[in-house]
Amino acid sequence: MTTPPPNPTPRQQPVIAIDGPAGAGKSTLAAHLARRFGFLNLETGAMYRALAYKAIDSDLDLDDEVQLLALTPHTTIALEPTREGNRVLLDGRDVSRRIRDADVTAAASRLSVHPRVRVWMVAQQRALGIQGGVVMEGRDIGTAVFPDAEVKIFLDADPNVRGTRRFRQVAPDQHEVAPVTEAAVLAEMRARDDRDRNRAESPLKPAPDAILLDSTSMSLDEVLARSEEIVRAHLPPTENI
Repeated sequence: MTTPPPNPTPRQQPVIAIDGPAGAGKSTLAAHLARRFGFLNLETGAMYRALAYKAIDSDLDLDDEVQLLALTPHTTIALEPTREGNRVLLDGRDVSRRIRDADVTAAASRLSVHPRVRVWMVAQQRALGIQGGVVMEGRDIGTAVFPDAEVKIFLDADPNVRGTRRFRQVAPDQHEVAPVTEAAVLAEMRARDDRDRNRAESPLKPAPDAILLDSTSMSLDEVLARSEEIVRAHLPPTENI
């Protein structure tokens, strides 16, 4: 992974990088901080899911990096903030709901291990956040996408807790022929953790200067309050709400 070039002009507002494993609560935290401080919420995981969905729809082999790379020159992924969260547009088509299905989630994890796919995706993410005033969540924001981010939070939790949270998130909205079980979600969570932490390119790990936040025994309100404190400490006094 190439290091991003120095930003030629100092950012007027910070980049807030939230990293961590699946099910830790990154999306909820990022959406809250974006609303609280008036920043844009750039959900990078949704970008990988969108590309994975296109690969599924194109009947490509998710383990074939060459096939996947061939998609990228003809792929446009956009995030449009709304009060309910981001609309995810893939080549102009709203795929916000479809990319949350279990098959796309699993496909995104497989697709994301390919180094050249990650290089392409990181370039898209850097372009979206270079000016600051953004909250970006993912697995390598503070280590690969924006190692110069002003705020870095690594959000984690016990794998069983994360698996249960993810199952509760997807269970009410399942529209698949064979709904997933909690046991299946937990198994996929552990497999995904293994892929993310052990991949050769940008493995999941905290940045050296990241603030570690373990949400296993914390309520949502406690996580949000602590994170707000972290962000406020990095804002100019005039913006310290």
